[in-house]
Amino acid sequence: MIRVLIADDQRVVREGLGMVLSLMKDVEVVGGAADGAEAVRLVQAARPDVVLMDLRMPRCDGIEATRRLRVEAPEVRVVVLTTYSDDRSVLDALRAGARGYLTKDASGEQIHEALRQVVDDHAVIDPAVQRHVVDAIAAESTSPPRFPDGLTPREAEVLSLMAQGLSNAEIATHLTVSEATVKSHVNHLFAKIGARDRAQAVAYAFRHDLGGS
Repeated sequence: MIRVLIADDQRVVREGLGMVLSLMKDVEVVGGAADGAEAVRLVQAARPDVVLMDLRMPRCDGIEATRRLRVEAPEVRVVVLTTYSDDRSVLDALRAGARGYLTKDASGEQIHEALRQVVDDHAVIDPAVQRHVVDAIAAESTSPPRFPDGLTPREAEVLSLMAQGLSNAEIATHLTVSEATVKSHVNHLFAKIGARDRAQAVAYAFRHDLGGS
């Protein structure tokens, strides 16, 4: 038997899912929770195999509850069952430790199959949201790097070259820009990082892994 706990803040959803799951011969519903905190508490008592977890719930949402369960009950699989299929919701749920992600358009058969798959230690993602996962990962991999204190990529590059011991003139030659342009970058980055001189700037660069090779 697959022991299932349902976590959803809408009573009608909990009861409806319970009815659907009760028709499955190899599934036993062991409880229902109205928010994430209650879900975590009930998991300790009921020890389900799977939690069907909504995302948007009061007090403690499904993401936070999933994170807590990953630490407090790592043997319990979480399958998100939600109306939300945006990139952020999907990625946040998977990063929190969810083993499955379904939308509430899923049929009883799809939910049943998802329960069986996660119990067998497989991951399950609704085909309707798979594209969101791919798009979000692709966007993250192509997004420009972020630097501390609002440094631009060019200012970070100038700082890295400073940390390698290059003078303004040498940095200008390296970047194929004028020395005046380099001085402008140096003045701007000094103001952003709160450095009074090159020594402080170099120390800052190494503290933030911008020292170059």
